[in-house]
Amino acid sequence: MDLWSNIAAGFQIAVSLENLAYCFLGVFLGTFFGALPGIGSLAAVTMLLPLTFYLDPTTALVMLAGVYYGAEYGGSTSSILLNLPGTPSNAVTCLDGYPMTQQGRSGVALFATTIASFWGGTFGIILLYTLAPVIAQWALAFGPAEYFAIMVFGLVAAATVTQDAPAKGMAMVVVGMMLGTIGADLTTGIARYDFGYFELHDGVSFIALAMGLFGVSEIILSISQNVDKPFIQAVTFRSMIPTRDEVRRSPMPMLRGAGIGAFFGALPGTGPSIATFIGYAIEKRLSRHPEQFGKGAIEGIMSPESANNAAVQAAFIPTMTLGIPGSATMAVMMGALLIHGIQPGPQLMTQNPEIFWGLAASFWIGNLLLLILNIPLIGVWVRLLQIPYGILYPAVICFICIGVYTVRSSPFDVGMVLFFGLLGYVLRLLRFELAPLLIGFILGPMVEENFKRAMLIYRGDFWAMLERPISGTLLVMTALLLLWSVWVMIRNRRERRAHAHDIGQADD
Repeated sequence: MDLWSNIAAGFQIAVSLENLAYCFLGVFLGTFFGALPGIGSLAAVTMLLPLTFYLDPTTALVMLAGVYYGAEYGGSTSSILLNLPGTPSNAVTCLDGYPMTQQGRSGVALFATTIASFWGGTFGIILLYTLAPVIAQWALAFGPAEYFAIMVFGLVAAATVTQDAPAKGMAMVVVGMMLGTIGADLTTGIARYDFGYFELHDGVSFIALAMGLFGVSEIILSISQNVDKPFIQAVTFRSMIPTRDEVRRSPMPMLRGAGIGAFFGALPGTGPSIATFIGYAIEKRLSRHPEQFGKGAIEGIMSPESANNAAVQAAFIPTMTLGIPGSATMAVMMGALLIHGIQPGPQLMTQNPEIFWGLAASFWIGNLLLLILNIPLIGVWVRLLQIPYGILYPAVICFICIGVYTVRSSPFDVGMVLFFGLLGYVLRLLRFELAPLLIGFILGPMVEENFKRAMLIYRGDFWAMLERPISGTLLVMTALLLLWSVWVMIRNRRERRAHAHDIGQADD
């Protein structure tokens, strides 16, 4: 009965006029930015983050969450119509979505993504309701040693599990943690690494870092690619009706995709991108006609889109219950809570239950709004994709700079945005992933704080943390993950050398 009473209380909060209005605004703007190739959910959330500073924390989180899963909904539109993924997790949708557009069946593909996204989001919300209270209750027994261990595990997982080059991922985590140490020390108050700038005494602005790395750099990269706009065919309601065979083949891929997405979304450091690729690969392996994949198979759309949105909702589980962001976008959401003075973690559900249960209830409302809005507004998003990039991207950069300036009225922060934008662009050219950097920036100060507390409790004896069951197990898992990453790097290097040797022999 406690669960049902909490759910009822959450809906009372979510259906307030203010929260409904901002939920609608969030999903609408999220779909808007998601439909634009080169923007994505992360850039959309960071760009709109300054708007939430003057809102109630629950309302702010409701809006940002709506932007997040709204962008994942909208990202499939440009994937299907232009073969340009709106978000990284929508890249798989291009494989079968764009061939359907070439066959004149883009309406069916767009309708399928809407239904699959709604089901995936629903499945993720149910998992959030059932798993989050259990994990939070279990995590209440955590002390500084356990928090330190699980945060280190989350950092290593974010750097190694989803990265093609784990060493580069770890380097980005370290850079993020170094940026997190700038400013006054947590215990002594002594300024560190501020280079004489008074503006850095309180640390690097999270807003400037996030908006520069993921907003400005995305736009610079998109401009540098100089992508021409292809012709976009009209989409009507009649063109959205699938065939009977497609209806029959859709439910099981949608169910399997939701399960895969929920599993990977709940793991710290994975996020929706890996879930969509794995869902697509499994569906192709299970199919009786794998040769149809890549040529417009409906299963190639239903499974990854369902996995995508289930992973987005499930990513809130580790963020809200453990204080470990499930993805880079969740790190921004976590930063929004910290800015409002609220610490994510197991005590969130007891100290601020209105935030957790109100946010969870808003997910139902937001997903329903997206289902209602997306189908009739598909024609609007099609016209949106015809806006010239030369007009669109400069306007977005202006909005970013205005948003950052309004937070502290500081021109220094605007300069930081441009600096991190250029840094992010260079790192992308060098094939460094930016998500581990942001997660390291968020978790770095927390790792330092909990490590200091643990060392004070155990009088400087690090091995005492290994003797505790939870922290010891997590640290051993972290070490095994690092060893596995080293083995993968050595194996990949050997395979590349063997491949190069075979090519050299063939040339001879």
